[in-house]
Amino acid sequence: MPAHRAGERVDYRVTWLEMAARPRFDWPKLPVGREALLLRAEAPPRWYLLSLYDSVGRDHAWTDLHNAPTEELEAWLADPDVALFTLMGQGWPQGFFLLDWRTKGICDLAYFGLVPEVVGRGLGSWLLQSAILSGWAREGVAKMTVNTCTLDHPRALIQYQRFGFAPVRTEVHSRVLQRDHVFQQPLL
Repeated sequence: MPAHRAGERVDYRVTWLEMAARPRFDWPKLPVGREALLLRAEAPPRWYLLSLYDSVGRDHAWTDLHNAPTEELEAWLADPDVALFTLMGQGWPQGFFLLDWRTKGICDLAYFGLVPEVVGRGLGSWLLQSAILSGWAREGVAKMTVNTCTLDHPRALIQYQRFGFAPVRTEVHSRVLQRDHVFQQPLL
């Protein structure tokens, strides 16, 4: 894949997906030989979310949250209908997901991912299944949503579909890169 330089504008595809019924799978077991803990943060500070966001998204041009107004981001994190879960293993954060139930009947999987150091170790499927079941565990949820894009890990879209999400629309977006990147898949 070609390198893209900071300051370059890139076009990429965003895919929105939905799941209209609770999946039939049970709570997953951790992969053999892995020890991890999933912790829910109670009204986490802005810096905590941003540190997870940067650790997971630095190779995928995740920069949008840095442009969000501080008060808006803090209010979002303090909302009782928003939940941030951290995957802890070996004493350090290895991934996270953020669920947003603020729209009646819908749980949005707003953010999800693993840090690069643990990708490919079998934790992604476990964490995604845990995120999905956590989202559906709240009473009144009739639909779960998520979006991904071609800036993300190349298996992201496939994994979401594998666990029951179906694409409902795609759009082409563009952004100016804030640092150099080599993406792992074609952007369009």
